[in-house]
Amino acid sequence: MGTKATVTKSGVRLGVVSGGRREALKLAKTASEPVLVTEANTNAPDSIGPDSISKDHFVERNGVKFAGTHLLIELWDAKNLGDMSLTDQMLREATVASGATLLHIHLHHFGQNAGLSGVHTWPERGYAALDIFMCGACDPYKAIPVIRRAFAPGVVQLSEQKRGVIA
Repeated sequence: MGTKATVTKSGVRLGVVSGGRREALKLAKTASEPVLVTEANTNAPDSIGPDSISKDHFVERNGVKFAGTHLLIELWDAKNLGDMSLTDQMLREATVASGATLLHIHLHHFGQNAGLSGVHTWPERGYAALDIFMCGACDPYKAIPVIRRAFAPGVVQLSEQKRGVIA
């Protein structure tokens, strides 16, 4: 069900997907790892039209109904991976770009010249692993250019998984 692609410097747009749920905030408070929680902002420009989104925030695209899209993003040869302030700003800008509403950010720094949790980073290797899951009217693909500007990766690898497929 998932697809894999490498996003090139041309910033190829690979699809339109959706935004998060309020219940996720409750889960974030009890999660063992820091998380970024967002909810759908149905007033966002260029978002999926209201006719394609049911009240349960499931999305229908190309005849397939599903809960949302989960992007797994890997950055290689990236910079600024230990910069907590830059990472916080990137998450805020990516949330807005995706048409989501920010509810909470929690980042943990593992020490000087060490990585961050929330956005999983290994500065010593120039590597970061991010995942974005959204349902509703948001488009997580719009976060990719923001991520690229913040971390200037040499390579971006992207996997997409439709979650909760029911038709």
